Amino acid sequence: PGHVQLLPPQNVTLLSKDFAMILTWAPGEGSPPDVTYTVRYESQDRLDKWMKVPHCRNIPRSFCNLTCALSNLYVKVRARVKAVWGRSQSPWVKSQFKDYYSDVELAPPVLTLNVKDNSIHVSASFPLPTCVENLTWKYDLNLWEAGSEDKKKYEGYFRKDTVTINTTALRGNYCFSARALYESINLKHSEFSQPVCVLLNHKG
Repeated sequence: PGHVQLLPPQNVTLLSKDFAMILTWAPGEGSPPDVTYTVRYESQDRLDKWMKVPHCRNIPRSFCNLTCALSNLYVKVRARVKAVWGRSQSPWVKSQFKDYYSDVELAPPVLTLNVKDNSIHVSASFPLPTCVENLTWKYDLNLWEAGSEDKKKYEGYFRKDTVTINTTALRGNYCFSARALYESINLKHSEFSQPVCVLLNHKG
């Protein structure tokens, strides 16, 4: 009694999304509602050494953020997950191999605008996991007058940089949008962020 044939998790996928490396899966068929999951990972430079992921042991949810558990962001890794229920355990199911460095997918930055008398200061913040803060993230910024197709481009700023724009000659509604950049094996970039628009030198 108490020993059930527990079916393994399905659709086990290691994906890179919004600066993070995340393992996702779906419950096996007929899983009890209170089933939990345990995740481990191995890296290509130490095959068959499955490392524990302390924050993904006996968890009720069907995903695990591995980013800051990885010992090396430049080596391909794969993960595996099993279902646990009471004394029953399912077989492990493995994901494919991926590495953060070349597979990372970027999210658009969030822009902050600080309007002064004759200038505007634009900074971009990224929703980064703490362990990848020191990688060289950059961003591109576009500025245009609302309704115009003519965009002024400010390119290759480091993440912590603030772009200062002289607004003396600008009158009307101006919009800003940015994208995140990352130089890995090839240059990667996110989508551009939703435009943020401000009225400049508005006399009224």
